[in-house]
Amino acid sequence: MVRLMDLEEPERSHLGTIPCPDFKTQPWVIGPSMGKRRVAMISTAALQYRDDNPLLIGASDYRVIADNAPDGELVMGHISVNFDRSGFEQDLNVVFPRARLHEMAEAGEIGSVAKFHYTVMGSTDPVEMEGTAREIAKHLKADGVDTVFLLPV
Repeated sequence: MVRLMDLEEPERSHLGTIPCPDFKTQPWVIGPSMGKRRVAMISTAALQYRDDNPLLIGASDYRVIADNAPDGELVMGHISVNFDRSGFEQDLNVVFPRARLHEMAEAGEIGSVAKFHYTVMGSTDPVEMEGTAREIAKHLKADGVDTVFLLPV
């Protein structure tokens, strides 16, 4: 990932002035202990299966990634001159730490891993994502997920 200070103008100024919401540090909801939680991931890396239609810049749609999808079947649609893909190309877990979740489940640190995970295009304005977020939330609820790791890329 490129550091803000290493970017050329006007990109540096533009990214440095994007408003960022401020959230309280307390949980929004109280859930079971981590050892009982079912965990899913939502990544902004625009991951998709090789034969999917690409996620486009500014798009508010999403892709569903089965937990058992082979790593080699997933590609990254997130493009930017400011984004270094070399980590992803060597290890999917850099942007989608599915193997780490399974290690945590095997160690009893979390209860289980969801059947499905979700990815969106990270360059999309979050204001435009409310409908998508609600739709993904319905899928998560149907899968019994009570914890989601948000993975900004």
